[in-house]
Amino acid sequence: MSAVEKFQLFVAVPSVLLFALIEGIVLSRRQRYDWRAFGVSALDLVARIAVGIALPLTIAAPLVRLAFEHRLMTIHPAGWVALPLLFIGQEFCYYWYHRAAHRVRWFWSNHAVHHSPNDLNLSAAFRIGVLGKLTGTALFFVPLAWIGFEPDMVFAVLSLNLLYQFWIHAVWIPRLGWLEGILNTPSAHRVHHASNLEYLDANYGGVLLVFDRLFGTYVKERDDVPCRYGLVHPIHSANPLRIEFTQWVRLLRDLAGARSARAFFGYLFMPPGWTPDGEGNTTAEMRARKLESGVPRGAAGG
Repeated sequence: MSAVEKFQLFVAVPSVLLFALIEGIVLSRRQRYDWRAFGVSALDLVARIAVGIALPLTIAAPLVRLAFEHRLMTIHPAGWVALPLLFIGQEFCYYWYHRAAHRVRWFWSNHAVHHSPNDLNLSAAFRIGVLGKLTGTALFFVPLAWIGFEPDMVFAVLSLNLLYQFWIHAVWIPRLGWLEGILNTPSAHRVHHASNLEYLDANYGGVLLVFDRLFGTYVKERDDVPCRYGLVHPIHSANPLRIEFTQWVRLLRDLAGARSARAFFGYLFMPPGWTPDGEGNTTAEMRARKLESGVPRGAAGG
């Protein structure tokens, strides 16, 4: 077990559980707090660790290793140039992974687990989905290995990125002034988790929002549109199996019913809500219908 893995298991995991528990206790004294949802999130965390120990490799691991073996150069991430370059490169790759996790149904089927809590709080941060490693998300970080960064260092920086994102799931933290639109803040992440049509598919950055601003996916939190959390079609059950596998079951059902190669691969790789006849409920389709009629129909993703 590497030093990073030891830190994750023996420091990061107990810490996030403790802080989420403290938040839950404090919030439950002021308002309703969903302890069943906390339990589902904690179970997801434990199950994900167990899967990671039992299946330490991912389906993308061979390609990551191959890319590093044929790297353009060898970069040691130390000093004032290489380390910031790795950080920015990881942010860039994370942005495209996270965007794909919302816009490609194969990746969404696991990522939807993270968006399933109907209340946003610190416990939602570690509900990530147990099948993440099996979906091949590490593919998005292959370019960093090919450039010359050692894969263990790349994924160590990614782990720190995800750890940073823990605190931004706290809804009680207000907007942070001039940092909004620069860093990924609780306000920006509230927008990301919101299922309102106005907010869908926005704010994909990890630590920074620079790539959201560059590629047109940054959306500010609005006073006149309170965030509604959870999936567009919310899951109200506390059954962890339903939460973990609902999207996968729906995907498999659509794949089984596909009548053409176009339909089959469309269900896999087009956005959630896509249908072969063009009458689906993707975010773009719902927004187009709202512009036409003023009334959104159906729902995307959830």
